[in-house]
Amino acid sequence: RKISEEFMGLKILISSSEDTILAKLRWAKLSGGSEKQFTDALRVYEVQYGKLDIDYLEQWVKKLNVESLWKRLADEAETV
Repeated sequence: RKISEEFMGLKILISSSEDTILAKLRWAKLSGGSEKQFTDALRVYEVQYGKLDIDYLEQWVKKLNVESLWKRLADEAETV
């Protein structure tokens, strides 16, 4: 899911926070457990917490087979 934003007078498309998290978790898995990718996903989750479509995330977590990373992310997240 892409989001349309305006930047310096131009309309640009950016990845949603949910898709960024999913991509980072997938990359973490495919790279054999990259902590960098996992930490990136964790930070996006923490910053966007409360605004995320959790149902969408959980649907795709299953499809991408990254449930263990998703559980770890939820366990480690520092949310307010």
